[in-house]
Amino acid sequence: MPQMSQFMSALIASGTILIIILATDIGRRRITTMRMVRSVIAVAIVIAIFVESFPTKGNDLSLQLVGVGTGVICGLIAGVLLPAYKDATSGDLYTIGGIGYALVWIVLSSGRILFAYGAEHWFTMDLVKFSIDYKISGQDTYANAFVFMSLAMVLTRTAVLLAKMRKLKGQDTASAQLPQQTTTGASV
Repeated sequence: MPQMSQFMSALIASGTILIIILATDIGRRRITTMRMVRSVIAVAIVIAIFVESFPTKGNDLSLQLVGVGTGVICGLIAGVLLPAYKDATSGDLYTIGGIGYALVWIVLSSGRILFAYGAEHWFTMDLVKFSIDYKISGQDTYANAFVFMSLAMVLTRTAVLLAKMRKLKGQDTASAQLPQQTTTGASV
């Protein structure tokens, strides 16, 4: 079976993650465990399909860690742009994903795709020279950096959602315990 081009791999991987994230997060969406797990599973499947090796020579590991770090930062930004609240009537927790949230994901996905296309068509020789100068072993390292960036972004966004969920649930617990604490405090 012929190997898929870097551009096609980036297009399929980034497109898949983008579609799943936007489908689960745009608009008013209830926060559920399945909603969060679905995104993580999608990225895990993308990793299983598209990460063929784990280069560690030269600066390969450093570049892949830069991908992870960039993903964490972008995941935090996306998490801030996904406000959460508790519905007063049902008590369910919801998020509202708007245009800012969507743009973060669209810009990053488009950037990965453009980089892959450019690596094949616009700046191939410059990338080869950069790779030699900075001891990066090849296209697998770049592909991994982008896939790990996606994973880190999704995991960070999920961690932010979990933190928001706990905070909202904690507010209920604190307000439910407040009368007891006042009574207990008064009798002491």
